[in-house]
Amino acid sequence: MLQSSHLAFFIGCTLFFTAASAADLTAQEVRWLKAAGPVLAYSQTLKLPLDITVQPQARPNDVALAMGFANGRCKLVLSVRGNADAEQVLAGVPAARQDLLIETMAAHELGHCWRYAQHAWHALPAGFVAPTGQGDADRATRREEAYADLVALAWTQWRHPGQYAHIYRWIRTLRDSVPLSGNSHDTRTWLRLAVDPQRLGLAGAPFADVSQLWRDGIVQDK
Repeated sequence: MLQSSHLAFFIGCTLFFTAASAADLTAQEVRWLKAAGPVLAYSQTLKLPLDITVQPQARPNDVALAMGFANGRCKLVLSVRGNADAEQVLAGVPAARQDLLIETMAAHELGHCWRYAQHAWHALPAGFVAPTGQGDADRATRREEAYADLVALAWTQWRHPGQYAHIYRWIRTLRDSVPLSGNSHDTRTWLRLAVDPQRLGLAGAPFADVSQLWRDGIVQDK
């Protein structure tokens, strides 16, 4: 990751990211950041401790957009430069809809940041007892991925309700491609509960909207 000073960049709101200079951003990087802009602007209203890191060169196996944590802050990492697989997740999607998918991915990552900022990362809701046995680490990660998937869907229902079915199918297709049931990114238990967008609520507060569905999925996750 780049380690230079923070610079302001206007993408619909003023955010900070780590980069040598704003002029160094590629057209592809600007496109991804602008598409994520509504989510990043929302994160500012919540005063989440979120920084953006733009990698000058993707590493092997890097995904285009990921969330990391360091020193009490969330680090949204964009790794599209030199990443031949960066836009594979958008393959087959009409260009007019691709920005919405990037926005959805950003909402997913924001779900991770919210959990971290609430000091709840890998923690169960009150009243739940952590299971013991083989695969506990995968189960904890799966819960976090499920929470983030639900946040992405709640965001869609809030901001783009007419696109909910499309985004739901896209996320479900990604999760159906997971090779083994029960692995750390198999969120299908929760996605089955979210077929009906009305179950996510319409409060315009994605984290509150997903709370009950997330709990219901934890009960069913085996």
